[in-house]
Amino acid sequence: MQELKSLSAYRQGLKGKILDTAMELFAKNGIKAVRMDDIARTLNISKRTMYEIYDNKEVMLFEGVKTYNQRREKEMSEFVKGNTNVMDIILNVYKSKVEEFRFTSPSFYDDIEKYPKVMAYLEKSREENRKELAAFLDKGVKEGYFREDIHYDLVTILFDSIGQLFLQKRLYAHFSIESVLNNIMFISLRGICTTKGIDVLDKFLKAQAE
Repeated sequence: MQELKSLSAYRQGLKGKILDTAMELFAKNGIKAVRMDDIARTLNISKRTMYEIYDNKEVMLFEGVKTYNQRREKEMSEFVKGNTNVMDIILNVYKSKVEEFRFTSPSFYDDIEKYPKVMAYLEKSREENRKELAAFLDKGVKEGYFREDIHYDLVTILFDSIGQLFLQKRLYAHFSIESVLNNIMFISLRGICTTKGIDVLDKFLKAQAE
């Protein structure tokens, strides 16, 4: 019985290692360029063992993207617990996105569109984020960082459209993530900020430039 439990624990550990390794390779080289053989070779395991855990690359990619999102959500939840204001949250997200894109090949974003199940999951996540954004904007108004005259629904659509434009126009392949966020997202964000919010943004951007 103990042997079976140990075997199960080993398989669970191996499952996690396969997923982490696969996502690192996908991010570095693009999804299409990475074969199942490459992942197995990197981990020094047989391809048969890997296929016993993951049927194919799309299943692996789906689980990897889902796991990554869950980790980010957990990290953000822990960050928010410290009575953090909306500007702290925005700047924390900015830093996370810069780190994420800095270590991700443009090919990854080109390739991921070829996986319908993964894209459906990402779209569902975006819908949930859009619902949460209205509450976030309201919080910012109450804290004095966002203007009281903003139209929540319209602003939510506009920010979501900026994110989609970033992917559709492949801006990630032509500009640094810092440049995109500073020239598109932060300019749009600045427009809904009060003087108090603008002051926080300007100080942050000045510190980033030094």
